[in-house]
Amino acid sequence: MADSVLELRAIRKSYGSGETENEILHGIDLRLERGEFAALIGPSGSGKSTLLNLIGLLDRPSAGQLFINGEETGLLDDTDLTRLRGQQIGFVFQHHHLISAFTAEENVAMPLLVARGRPDAAMFMKAGELLDQVGLADRKSYLANRLSGGQQQRVAIARALAMDPSLVLADEPTGNLDTHSADDVFKLLRAVNTRLQTTFLIVTHDPRLAQRCDRIIELTDGAIVSDIRHQPAA
Repeated sequence: MADSVLELRAIRKSYGSGETENEILHGIDLRLERGEFAALIGPSGSGKSTLLNLIGLLDRPSAGQLFINGEETGLLDDTDLTRLRGQQIGFVFQHHHLISAFTAEENVAMPLLVARGRPDAAMFMKAGELLDQVGLADRKSYLANRLSGGQQQRVAIARALAMDPSLVLADEPTGNLDTHSADDVFKLLRAVNTRLQTTFLIVTHDPRLAQRCDRIIELTDGAIVSDIRHQPAA
């Protein structure tokens, strides 16, 4: 498991109990290696959001084992789960969830501030470097609500990278963008993956985006029905 960033073993997730129990995920086995760039696809109601919440340590499975960088998360209490999530997992959502009253730089620095408890010059220096890497060095002092949709998503990507995570979960990251902005954001995600060997799991309904990933994992009715590695489309 030395190169395994994520491993799921027989993961199940149910809600309710007794006669009202409803199992959403039915024994998921999945492993992502360092540097993988994978898409998670499937129809609405297939369990993608439930699975993403488990992988992101926002919820606990009902059964099975989930490892992040070899650490079994089922053995951790809520405090340690929060620590592991903050240090090892970055999130990019369809809705960027930036704080509109904060600048781009302040938004990117937020995970560092949460981790360290107080602001310092180093965290803002790093935020500035990340904004430079996503092509927004000249926008770091702009309030989030003054940025375009594509620029806001770039800030969200920079924020997701602030803690140098080994795994980034992207939930429909281009869903609210026009075709040109969506293409720019996807290229940025791929560039980060290539440069830093960060593992990406991208949830998408867009088959064109999925075909540009190295691996396509299909979830249907709470089970993985297809897992294909292929040469991505240009």
